[in-house]
Amino acid sequence: MDNNIFEEMVRSWGSPIVPRQQVGKFSGGVLNPRTMANLDCLGVGPKNRFRIGSKVVYRTKDLAEWLAKRSSVN
Repeated sequence: MDNNIFEEMVRSWGSPIVPRQQVGKFSGGVLNPRTMANLDCLGVGPKNRFRIGSKVVYRTKDLAEWLAKRSSVN
């Protein structure tokens, strides 16, 4: 898999964090905040998520790496 697209996602985001509510925008509509919450609850979401106030956020790099690992080429 060509990971350049995931590196491009990180570069173009412009912030070191992605709020859970913005994962859809970050991923081009592929991810849904509710799905991310469910995956986090199951322990299979991106590593190193944390809270800022009441918001759950992900490190941009960790989210892109997690997405790359879940991707495949048919």
